Amino acid sequence: MIKDIINSNETILPNDKQMDALKEYFPACFKADGSFDIERFKEYLSDKLTINNEGYELKFLGKNYARLLASVDTTTVIVPDEEHNNKLENKDSENIYISGDNLDGLKQLLKSYANKVKCIYIDPPYNTGSDGFVYNDNFNFTVEELSTKLSIDEEQAQRILDLTKRGSASHSAWLMFMYPRLLLARDLLKDDGVIFISIDDNEQSNLKLLCDDVFGEENFVCKFDWRKKTGANDAKDIAVITESILCYSKNKSASILNMVWNRDEKSVNRSRYNLSDEYVETRGKYYLDTLDRGGLQYSDSMNYPIEAPDGGVIYPNGRDTFINDGWIWKWGKEKVEWGIKNKFLEFVKSDKSKGSIYTIKYKVYENVDNEGNVRKVKGRAFSILIIDPINQNGKIEIQSLFNSDNAVFSNPKPVGLIDYLLNTINIDNEIVVDFFGGSSTTAHCILKNNVLNGNTTFIIIQIKENIKDNLEATRLGFNTIDQIGMERIIRAAKKIKEEYPNTTADLGFKHFTLEEPKENTLDKLENFVPEDQGMFVNNDILSDFGTQTVLTTWLVRDGYGFNADVKTIDFNGYNGYYIDKHLYLIDPDITTEAIAAIVDKYETDGSFNAENVVLFGYSFVWTKTEELKMNLARLKDTEKNLRINFDVRY
Repeated sequence: MIKDIINSNETILPNDKQMDALKEYFPACFKADGSFDIERFKEYLSDKLTINNEGYELKFLGKNYARLLASVDTTTVIVPDEEHNNKLENKDSENIYISGDNLDGLKQLLKSYANKVKCIYIDPPYNTGSDGFVYNDNFNFTVEELSTKLSIDEEQAQRILDLTKRGSASHSAWLMFMYPRLLLARDLLKDDGVIFISIDDNEQSNLKLLCDDVFGEENFVCKFDWRKKTGANDAKDIAVITESILCYSKNKSASILNMVWNRDEKSVNRSRYNLSDEYVETRGKYYLDTLDRGGLQYSDSMNYPIEAPDGGVIYPNGRDTFINDGWIWKWGKEKVEWGIKNKFLEFVKSDKSKGSIYTIKYKVYENVDNEGNVRKVKGRAFSILIIDPINQNGKIEIQSLFNSDNAVFSNPKPVGLIDYLLNTINIDNEIVVDFFGGSSTTAHCILKNNVLNGNTTFIIIQIKENIKDNLEATRLGFNTIDQIGMERIIRAAKKIKEEYPNTTADLGFKHFTLEEPKENTLDKLENFVPEDQGMFVNNDILSDFGTQTVLTTWLVRDGYGFNADVKTIDFNGYNGYYIDKHLYLIDPDITTEAIAAIVDKYETDGSFNAENVVLFGYSFVWTKTEELKMNLARLKDTEKNLRINFDVRY
């Protein structure tokens, strides 16, 4: 559990994750001693690989250290808030709120949610010097350890540790802080997933380079410009009234192929569709648009005659003969013939035509495109310019929820801003993650949208950061930022329920806290030697964690997530925890009778087929572990023919 992770982390290197990926796809490129054969790898990619020692890349102090942090597994455990989670409004909720460091939170999420998240929105610290950002981490590497792991000299190792230990707000420190979090975030996203990152000019250019490094320059979608205020009368030079929001796809081509991007339906001018024909029931109403255009890329093949109903001919620009004046038809000959036949084109009388009294226009229908296909999207593409709402709206929203005339949270993003971003993509029945949760604007936005027309799940992560210099928050009884975030969700849900009393939308959330084991617990783990336990177990270790904490941590680790439907089974007075292919045995004092009951369950219950039996090693003496193994080994000779995998975790 923790001891296993600590032991594994001691040998981890920055490139281990990448090397594991290479081993999976290029096993032949590894020698018998485990070393990577670069020459063999070049042979595999000879037609695609270009070796160039020069290139444009982002470098900063601590980059390899940041990659190491992304590779090291978290030693935190997941503590469920049982009182909160068992409330009526929360017990069946799919929404998740995690209190804890987001680096640990992302690592925990990846165990169950890798490649499952459709959208991530984050509003990280801007490193302005006034936003409170100071880099600190809790990884206690020595200079010698770091020097070895990163293959750098001790002087460089010391410089990196100085950044982390004393706390720093330098550009390198900020990049070192963001890099591992973005690496992990990328692995959370679906292939067609999208990430939005709010930032200002102080780190925008560095963030762009960092995201190019993490997501690939080819997966850059756009930079939104948000007008956060209407003026800046206090500006000493130029008034800065905008912030940036960088947008990247995990795989841009997959996002386009899967039609992830929505259209802005608000941009549709419904009043334009004022004409009807015999197809109105299926195609909807329509308006007319000119079929000819000037200024398009010219081609002789698109400059051809169309026969009018009066027998005359029509060329582009009202001509009656072929002239290259830059005007062409927007449609080719075959499509025009199809359009006339299927009444997607209409001849209209015109005094500008020379060869005929008619000109020709095409119908723009509400419900079908000009190929006759049903419109899956309506409206224009969303603009990168966001002029409404402004940041003042965010302040008003949270003050209203908390019935306060003063700021409860500094610079909360307005719900409308998140709404605009989330509406650009299709997120219905998807997961949205915000791992800089702040005041929980993202969660609030999703709750509002779900009431109206969606079924989106949120996962919020917010560190239990102490509230500083906010008298109003302190007056209201809040000590940490995550408390404000959770209370906002609760109050927003209450308000939504009052406005929509019949709604069946998921307005609750489950709460979990990430905790590092206490020093005395770590001492117990370090001193525990299974072979020396004899007939006694260390029940103190389990009591330090608690059964539900161990179970929740394991469920997430094994891919079942935070909403796992676990069954508690009574095995002759001993509780086991069963889900899918796993049976978890955590509590101490298992008896011979309980072991017999477990075997009987396998033999008599056709729906009980746990292939993995996981033991909390501190609760089991060697004799009972062996007794369980020996009895369950018999199952391979029964009708089920099961081979049970034993996993004893420490």
